[in-house]
Amino acid sequence: MQDNDDALIDLLKLHDISPTSQRLEIARILLARPQHLSADQVLASVNASLPVVSKATVYNTLGLFAKKGLVREVIVDPSKVFYDSNVEPHFHFYNSDSGELTDIPNDSITLSQIPELPQGCSLDSVDVIVRIRED
Repeated sequence: MQDNDDALIDLLKLHDISPTSQRLEIARILLARPQHLSADQVLASVNASLPVVSKATVYNTLGLFAKKGLVREVIVDPSKVFYDSNVEPHFHFYNSDSGELTDIPNDSITLSQIPELPQGCSLDSVDVIVRIRED
């Protein structure tokens, strides 16, 4: 476990994030594997092992992780935000029945044209969420 913690500490430092014990615990949960978790799911997991972590700390830490490029923030709608541990370019399926977000490989969708950007702007990213439901 210590080797994994050392690697997570190095990863946090690489992204210019101070590795506090609470941030390290949040990173352990979120970066354990490629996954999409809401802030409430992260909070529940963190509090299962560290019941002293506040909701504000989790939300602020997730915002910091996203801002620093450690995770990707995927906004499905204003009330549904996921934190994606896969920061490589890719797209998503969102199942509106189950609430599950899953990856679509980047090469599975082809965008033939991006609209002309407003003057003085440059392209930052393109997010595609394909909404699905159960039959």
